[in-house]
Amino acid sequence: MPLEIAAIAPHGYPIIPALSDDAEGGLATRAAMEDLGRRFAEAGVEVIIIAGPHGVRVEGAIALGNVGRGAGILHWDGRTVEMNVPVDQALTDSIAAELKAHDIPVALVGFAGNRRDQSALPLDWGVITPLWFLGHDRNQVGLGDVLAPPPEEDLGPPVVLMTPSRALPRPALLEAGRAISAAIAADSRKVAFVASCDWGHRHLESGPYGYHPASAEVDAEIVAAIQANDLASLDSITDERAADAAIDGLWQTLVLAGVLEGTGFQADLMIYEAPNYYGMIVASFAPDGGQ
Repeated sequence: MPLEIAAIAPHGYPIIPALSDDAEGGLATRAAMEDLGRRFAEAGVEVIIIAGPHGVRVEGAIALGNVGRGAGILHWDGRTVEMNVPVDQALTDSIAAELKAHDIPVALVGFAGNRRDQSALPLDWGVITPLWFLGHDRNQVGLGDVLAPPPEEDLGPPVVLMTPSRALPRPALLEAGRAISAAIAADSRKVAFVASCDWGHRHLESGPYGYHPASAEVDAEIVAAIQANDLASLDSITDERAADAAIDGLWQTLVLAGVLEGTGFQADLMIYEAPNYYGMIVASFAPDGGQ
């Protein structure tokens, strides 16, 4: 089946209701993510491919989780959430084969057990935060012993864990998206693609990266590209400007641009805000924008 729905989603984890009452000022982003979760549910999504910047990375390659499960824990302000999700091995294999067929370097990565069903990857905030709103919104046991039985009930859809390397040339990221689209089309289920992204991290001098005007400038370009439904145009953002703005979403978004190519999907910019030192965007892509 072709792609069902796609999204750009933030990963500032205070937006998770179980971690913070006020979302560190990002209550509007939290509401938009709750709306995105409704859209995914209404679309009947059966498996989610999630591409983020903070997972296991392999320089110069697309890293895919070659594991049975992913699990992780987030702590914030004295609160904790835990997530333990099944990894969709069939779609992972299909994507790996398509990437190789398109001459895109791919690395299948695991951790702990050498058998796939006894191997798991630690989940980072770039995965846990979006998935919390997309069907996995209840604490489940963390990584622990990978040989232990999985939770009795898996809440949301299985996932494909992906981390694209920033060292890949921009055309290769777009081509990777086209390869992923081919793998999706060969699958019989309703598949969603999520680019987990935060944007400029230098909006405030008091933030950990200090202030730079490029954060607001580049964020505005991202918003404009989404509104124009032209994610591929973001290829024009140079590595230097990306570094000045301290964005972490460009590379996943270029993969998403390749995934969306030729689909005719419309973009719906649900929100942009920078309530703290970094910018966050929620956007959905579907035949009707996902509304």
